[in-house]
Amino acid sequence: MLSRPHLRTQSGFLLLEVLIALLIFALGVLGLVGLQANAIKQSSQAKYRADATLLANELIGQMWVSNRTFAALSAAYSSGGSGGPQYNAWKTRVAATLPGADTTPPTVVVAAIAPLPMLVAGVATASTAPPSSRVTITMFWKAPGEKAGDPPHNFVVVNEIK
Repeated sequence: MLSRPHLRTQSGFLLLEVLIALLIFALGVLGLVGLQANAIKQSSQAKYRADATLLANELIGQMWVSNRTFAALSAAYSSGGSGGPQYNAWKTRVAATLPGADTTPPTVVVAAIAPLPMLVAGVATASTAPPSSRVTITMFWKAPGEKAGDPPHNFVVVNEIK
């Protein structure tokens, strides 16, 4: 009979342990759900960056196989003014691929670069190489569900075309 009061002081302790274990388990599950949501968000952002990279490389590839003089590149691919014909076609593909790219259109800036002087026997002489063009492509997008006040994401590619 002495053991009976001892059992009464222990009653309900197992229930308390189970409730604490359930609380710890629930917090762990909520943490995993939060990590999963963050992983999905980062995955979609990576997709948009990959799409932007592919679109920029597509335009640069078109420039490499076309007439590569500064005047021709500026006329066909520059985003200044109303934009060249190849730029406008590419801009339509960008707007169809990247969300929110139609509100902030991509920019393509073509700048002439003078060739570097040649070193002959340690003396700098004028280069006979033709000038090249530096192309800077900047794309913007805004992922669905982002706040209106947030700045758009951007991707910049700089390439030299000789």
